Amino acid sequence: MSRAGIVAMALTGCALVSACGEKPQTNAQGVKYDAVPWSGTGEQANTGTVFTAPGWKVGDKTAWEQQIKTRMLGQNEYNKEN
Repeated sequence: MSRAGIVAMALTGCALVSACGEKPQTNAQGVKYDAVPWSGTGEQANTGTVFTAPGWKVGDKTAWEQQIKTRMLGQNEYNKEN
């Protein structure tokens, strides 16, 4: 094998091994949220945004969880088909 072939194989091997050394792109503190999800988009109930369900009160965790469960059941294709 020629010297150029050996150098080419060595460079290819280095390139392949260096691709395995990527560090994970994670935050040292983990996921940080600005506020809890059920805090809503405003400070008062029904603040007039399209993202707030009618009748929902800001900070009501149980109502928020119930709304998420309702949405989940409505989007389940198995329930729609059967």
